[in-house]
Amino acid sequence: MSIKVGGAFRRSGGIVSAIGKQLKLVNLKAVQRITVSFDPFHESAVPTREFLHHLSAPKITQTNPTCVLKTEVFCDRRAPSIVFQLIPSVQAEAKLKKIELNSENLSTLELLKLCNRHVSALAPKEIVTSVVKTKSEKKAVGGAGGKRR
Repeated sequence: MSIKVGGAFRRSGGIVSAIGKQLKLVNLKAVQRITVSFDPFHESAVPTREFLHHLSAPKITQTNPTCVLKTEVFCDRRAPSIVFQLIPSVQAEAKLKKIELNSENLSTLELLKLCNRHVSALAPKEIVTSVVKTKSEKKAVGGAGGKRR
């Protein structure tokens, strides 16, 4: 007798796919400076370091090239924290100067969710302008006339 094969051939995404989904939503246009401070020997410094790694990715830094990412390493068993300093126009609108996340008991996924909820939500909305197309662009798309016979 043979045993039926059950299950999947690969592992489900789970946390990895959830982190990837949250990373796609991160928008740092409202942020002027990010300061990540942690003690490398603290028990809960690993998720903060992973969050720092994700923030330094090229796709995330392209959302705001002027944003400064600063790391402060302490050796005094201080709990890890992340401070987002907002740009002046957003400060006036939101009546906040900075957003501070104490990341002592948070996972990487929870940090990304909090970042999206509190920081990405403050990002200024992009104004969509209508682009004037030339005749050649319209023909390339197929929107200008039909075939001549």
